[in-house]
Amino acid sequence: MTQRCTFALDEVTTTRIRRLATLWEVSQAEVIRRAVATAETPVPKPDPMEVLRQLHESDGGLSRTVAQTYLSEIRADRRKWRAK
Repeated sequence: MTQRCTFALDEVTTTRIRRLATLWEVSQAEVIRRAVATAETPVPKPDPMEVLRQLHESDGGLSRTVAQTYLSEIRADRRKWRAK
């Protein structure tokens, strides 16, 4: 390595870097290098239609009965609120 840098880090960050260095069995500098490399790696944006399709296929979300019950409660609460 040809560059030496000095950083002022909070205690929590320092502890996390040391913990990762121990876990990964690498130097603290290597932990920082890996973190920077990971931060630079672009994360592809999910396609909203694909996410919706996956949600539908996985039966995620609320059941029709639960959703209708929730909406009924909201409507009733709004009627009470408006009546005041």
